[in-house]
Amino acid sequence: MTLANDVVAPIRHADRFFIGGEWVQPSSDSQIDVIDSGTEKLFFSVAEAKDADIARAVTSARQAFDEGPWPRMRHVQRAEYLRALGKGLSERADDIGQIWPRESGVLHAIARGSVAGSAATFEYYADLADTFPFEEPAQPSVGEFGLLVREPVGVVGAIIPWNAPLSLISYKIAPALLAGCTVILKASPEAPGEAYVVAETAQAIGLPPGVLNVVTADREVSELLVRDPRVDKITFTGSTAAGRRIASICGERIARCTLELGGKSAAVILDDMDLTTAANTLARAECFLSGQVCSSLTRIVVTRRRHDELVEALADTFSQVRVGDPFDAQTQMGPLVASRQRDRVEGYIAKGISEGASLVTGGGRPKHLDRGWFVEPTVFGNVDNSATIAQEEIFGPVLSVIPADDEQQAIAIANDTIYGLNASVFTNDVDRARDVARQLRSGTVGHNAFRTDFGIAFGGFKQSGIGREGGREGLLPFLETKTVILEGRPAGYTNS
Repeated sequence: MTLANDVVAPIRHADRFFIGGEWVQPSSDSQIDVIDSGTEKLFFSVAEAKDADIARAVTSARQAFDEGPWPRMRHVQRAEYLRALGKGLSERADDIGQIWPRESGVLHAIARGSVAGSAATFEYYADLADTFPFEEPAQPSVGEFGLLVREPVGVVGAIIPWNAPLSLISYKIAPALLAGCTVILKASPEAPGEAYVVAETAQAIGLPPGVLNVVTADREVSELLVRDPRVDKITFTGSTAAGRRIASICGERIARCTLELGGKSAAVILDDMDLTTAANTLARAECFLSGQVCSSLTRIVVTRRRHDELVEALADTFSQVRVGDPFDAQTQMGPLVASRQRDRVEGYIAKGISEGASLVTGGGRPKHLDRGWFVEPTVFGNVDNSATIAQEEIFGPVLSVIPADDEQQAIAIANDTIYGLNASVFTNDVDRARDVARQLRSGTVGHNAFRTDFGIAFGGFKQSGIGREGGREGLLPFLETKTVILEGRPAGYTNS
């Protein structure tokens, strides 16, 4: 096995951008260093996009949409490219297994195994070419015959975060490409490697020039992509603060946008649930990506009489998690993405203590690790729902247990947040689970586990976002609906 501190990034064109089907020289010598989160050593560097590079990528995508063959192909033709992209990514599983852990801290086994899911996403949307109603008859109130037509929205700017790049790239570009859109993919400065792998795969399969363009830029330059009037739609995953900014800019020019934003998701533990089982489930889920997941169940709401028992069970389970090198098969949780992210998490831990919550386990850095951006799995008890750690997204392995007087207050506490991305109900009664789930203001509600399903739909209520990704719902934001009213019945439509 390749050691975490002895590897060359498996990327061939890190010093360039993928624009117009070619690897082009950047407009400046500026580079972004990608630091291995487990060793704090330089992993690789990529070219940093400036104003001219963003403009060039937009020009390429605009020309490909307005003049190129892509939006004029039949959906089944575009589907063949999607299948080829998925197959090509499958062949790069080892490379993703090397890149993602070093960028973001995910475990190696999870990183390598995730590629199959991304490949399946391309297959799923390719299959929709035969089944989705891109054109269907509709009875008009005037005229003889109507059509409801769903056409590509146009040029799409896809802005990707650092925590799960390949999965999020797939759920954005697969439906966009099937719809007939062209795309500018803007990679995160912390984790650009997966976007480069996708670009290399796109070139290898012969995707038409300009259909997919890939650049890496920081926030200030990325905003140019959002502001450019030649970009018809922005699809963004990231913080709610950044989402507000993007939404305001898109609103100024009436651009379309899909926003998958932050969360402060609640697990509501009903009184019939075994607490040891619930604690094991919650702690195990929070290990994934070191808690750097927008939909993590970090607010644990339980009735007051069972609070201490749950806190003890959580502390016992979470404190035993093995933290360390994500390439070590014995490791259960890796590092955070960057030094500033660890500082952020430690700042919230300090805030929790200062505001009166009980620090039960964790709260510091693992004593056996002297390098890497690691933090101990942390549990707070007796957290007031108005506390900072109960209301603000921490994005790290920090759980807050909140006591409630009864089930109805637990539901009210779960809903008492600006977010509404994910939630879960822990109970042995499936009917109670469904009843409580319907009362929770959340885009997804799971039962007895952390659950999300992009195969159905993923997105949030309230300030957790606008729109949905995944499934058939995830195709709709890349389509514009057109009504066509005709004086006669066109060829291909029978009178039946």
